[in-house]
Amino acid sequence: MKRSHAPIFWLLFGGGGMLAALFGTALVLVTGIVVPLSGSDVLAYPRMLALAQSVVGKGFVLAVIVLFAWHAAHRILCSLHDIGIHKGLVAKLTCYGCAMAISLVAAASLWRVGF
Repeated sequence: MKRSHAPIFWLLFGGGGMLAALFGTALVLVTGIVVPLSGSDVLAYPRMLALAQSVVGKGFVLAVIVLFAWHAAHRILCSLHDIGIHKGLVAKLTCYGCAMAISLVAAASLWRVGF
């Protein structure tokens, strides 16, 4: 039986889907609606910088960005198949390549923020 890399992509897709279902709506609600309308400084730059400089904060931000990106990449790839575009090598490289690029940029950006 031939080995496949599919379980790795399904793991990232499933993790991103779970994270999106549990935290995605809450993140949009809190960061996009509740806090801006309240006039609070909870999302002020110094606080967000402190979050991005802590190890736990880096892990959370990286997990959210990376898993959301991989979930979106796989969802887009499946949607391409649904509209009649074959899931060939070019489509896979484009979708998963973008997810990999987003992951690497997020990791490099969090590394540059420092500790």
